[in-house]
Amino acid sequence: QVQLVESGGGSVQPGGSLRLSCATSGDIVFIHEMAWYRQAPGKDRELVASMNTAGASAVRVVDSVKGRFSISRDVAKNTLYLQMDSLRPEDTAVYFCNAQWLIPSPPYQTREFWGQGTQVTVSS
Repeated sequence: QVQLVESGGGSVQPGGSLRLSCATSGDIVFIHEMAWYRQAPGKDRELVASMNTAGASAVRVVDSVKGRFSISRDVAKNTLYLQMDSLRPEDTAVYFCNAQWLIPSPPYQTREFWGQGTQVTVSS
C-alpha cells in the first residue's frame, strides 16, 4: 500500500510559477511509475507528466505543457515534484499525484494510487 499527499497548490497570476510536491509513504519500493494528472471543472482528468521510477527515470510531458512544466523526484525525500512555469489560465485545475504500484504477489498486477489533489488557480 502507498499513501500520496500533494501540496504546493495555490493562486497565481498568468506567467507565474508554482511547484507541486507529492510526498509518498508506505511500500514505495514497489512503485514503478509516477505521474501528475489534472482535472479542470467540467472536464475529464488528463495526464500532465509521468516518470518511470523503476529504472532509467524516463520522463514524458504532454504537449500542452511542454517547455513550461517539468517533473522530477527527490529519491532521498520520497517526493515527486511538478515545476510549473509560465502558467496560463487554462492550467487552472485540481492536480493529482498518481502512482502505479506492482502488487508483490502472483499474478503481479498493477494497482493505482491517487492523492487527494491540490487546487491550482491561474487568474489575473
